[in-house]
This record gives sequence, structure tokens and C-alpha cells, in this order.
Amino acid sequence: MPRRTATMLASTLMLIALLCAGVFINVPYSELSPGPTVNTLGDHGGEPVLQISGHKTYATSGHLNMTTVRVTSADYKMNLVEAVYGWLSHDNKVVPHDTLYPDGKTEEQSTQENAEEFSQSQESAKVAALDKLGVPVQSWVIVATVVKGSPSEGVLHAGDVIKAVDGTPVKVTTDVAKLVTKHKAGEKVVFTIVPAAEQAAAEKANRAATKSRDITITTTKSNDEDAQRAIVGISAGTDHTFPFTIDIKLADVGGPSAGLMFALGIYDKLTPGSLTGGKFVAGTGTIDDDGVVGPIGGIEMKTVGARDKGAQYFLTPADNCAAAASDTPDGLTLVKVSTIGDALSALKDIRSGDTADLPKCSTK
Repeated sequence: MPRRTATMLASTLMLIALLCAGVFINVPYSELSPGPTVNTLGDHGGEPVLQISGHKTYATSGHLNMTTVRVTSADYKMNLVEAVYGWLSHDNKVVPHDTLYPDGKTEEQSTQENAEEFSQSQESAKVAALDKLGVPVQSWVIVATVVKGSPSEGVLHAGDVIKAVDGTPVKVTTDVAKLVTKHKAGEKVVFTIVPAAEQAAAEKANRAATKSRDITITTTKSNDEDAQRAIVGISAGTDHTFPFTIDIKLADVGGPSAGLMFALGIYDKLTPGSLTGGKFVAGTGTIDDDGVVGPIGGIEMKTVGARDKGAQYFLTPADNCAAAASDTPDGLTLVKVSTIGDALSALKDIRSGDTADLPKCSTK
């Protein structure tokens, strides 16, 4: 056999061997890719994404699309060939598995966490939109979660309203930790609560909850670096009563990053005229009750997904601007926002066509 032919054959066999090996060699990485985008002003799965009853609504036009990122599952075993392909792909991103699933987090745990964050983002979106419209919303601090095996297990329950700690009224979630950590581990702390069942019954009857009770809990040491910090084993959250019904119907989506776009969609439906002026606007960002927009993950995937869907403008959290601007998809204008007020101001310029002074993202 001629030497040249033998060399080419050997090289081909070596390449095949390497490819085969790459298929069977698993690597500790996961992949992110552009996920679906959904118009919060439109329908999804055959029904409106935003359903409002008990208050006048107005016709809308254009798009206010929330965006998503598709990620490989926690138990997915990526092989070397897939990792290399992902690294070379412009629209996908390969990251260490532990970045998405830290501390051995399972798929079920991740799904549950994302569902909780998604639910909270919906609540905050409603509050932020109504606050911007001057519509009052009643809020109170609740027990959000109870840690298994903690002093609070079986004593406090998710949904219990925390009225006071040691007789001091609780107004915001951070009050709870401040009051508990005034104690040393092993000391007793008194929670004044309205049980979740009583609160639910009061809301259903459209009355104020009146049945409260005091519960004494013995604190314990935290497991973090500050080992002397007193805890009771709960996380505090916020619940709200809205003056009318706002339902967000969107299955198979998790995480908090759609908050801004939900808030804008709600605002648009509750005000005359069109926020977008018929333009295709997409975006992302968490939102809190005060309308502050926070950063999200996977911004590069979301801008690509929005561009592919037809978006002209992308509302971008200020803290994500530099990363997004480093690789902006062609034809997409990245608009920097820090609050829902910023977003509404930008939308005013977009619908009027006066976009020269839009606060655009830059890499600096």
C-alpha cells in the first residue's frame, strides 16, 4: 500500500476513533440555548396569557414578549462531542453543570425552586403595575417556607401571617430576621401570627382576619459561618390582596425573569391606548414590589430568541447591559432599564418613533 494512502487511512481511522471516544466520554457541562418567547398581550395554549376581571380593560396591540432560556436537565449527561459543538455554536452556551445545578441539586428541586420564583414574580409584577397606576394593594408578611427539622416545624406553617415578633409589629420581611437575631441561640422568641387557614377564610369572606395567637419558639444556631446567629428555621415572604382578579396563564415556565414583561402587560391592559404603538418589543428582568428591575441569567440566549421571533427592541436590565451589548443580534436595539418607570418611558419613545435618545446598552 502506498505510504500516502496508508497515512490517509491511518488519519481517517484515528479521527473516527476520536469521534467515537468523544461520544462515549461524558463531561460535567450543561447547555443553554434560546427558548420560546411569549407575547404577554396575546394568547398561549389557546387562552389569554393575562386574564383580568373585576376592572375595566382596554384593547392592546403589538408585542410585549417575555423571553426564556432552554437548559439541559440536571441528569443529562453531555458528551465531549456535544460540548465542543456547543462551544463552537454562536447561539448556544456551554457552562459547568454546577453553575445551573449547584450542590447536587436535582431536577425536581430545580423545578420546584423555579416554580416558586415564577409565582413570586407574578405577584410582584401585579403589585408593581398597580402601584404605578395608583391602585392600592394590601400587603402583609407571611411564613414562606419552614425548614424540615427546625424549631418551627409543626409549629409555624407556610402561609401563616406574621403580625409581630416579641410584640414588635412586623411590616416588611427583613423585620423578622432582625428581631429573631436579637436573641442568642437557645433563647425563646414569641411570634404573633394569624394562621393560614384563618387568613384564607377571611380573604374569601372579604373581611379582615381577627384570630391571632402567640407561639413561643426556642431558637437554635444557624449552620452558616456565623454559627452563633439565632434562627427559628423559616423564610419570610410577602402576600397580597388585590382589589380585582389578575390571572397569569403560562404553563411550563419557571424562574423570576418574566416579572418586568408581566408588569408591563398588566399596565397596558389596564390603560387606554397601546404601550408599544404596535411595535414588537421583547425583554426580560426580575421585578420587585417597588418596580425595581433586577438582572437575570442567559441574557445572550434571550436576545437571540427575541431577534429570531421578530423583536425590534429589547428591554434589558441595567446589570445585564454590558453582556448583552457584547454580542447584540443584528436588527435588535437593546434598551437599558432599571425600573418599571424606565421601561414605560422607553415605550413612550418607541411608540412615538422618537428613539434617538433611548437609553441604549453599551459594553462599558
